[in-house]
Amino acid sequence: MAISAKLDNSHNNLTINIIGRFDFSSHLDFRKSYEHLNASPESIEVNMRQATFVDSSALGMLLLLRDFAGEQQASVKISHCNNEVRQILEMANFSNLFTIC
Repeated sequence: MAISAKLDNSHNNLTINIIGRFDFSSHLDFRKSYEHLNASPESIEVNMRQATFVDSSALGMLLLLRDFAGEQQASVKISHCNNEVRQILEMANFSNLFTIC
């Protein structure tokens, strides 16, 4: 499992890439990907293109990201979910909390 983050050149958009399993073992790396920025992005994208698994602790981490983004007045979207990940997000009603595309 790996998490990488990239802030665009204008520092307006942060993309967090999830690779492999997104579970409790990802907690510290996920938080580090957005909490220690020297900028306040306007939007945050969680790219799930390479995510193979999402559990309840990952859902909690996404909610913490949403809280953080709200404090920064940034939008959050979850992108490129496979069918299994999308189904989990929909069962948890995350489509009411996030833009999922």
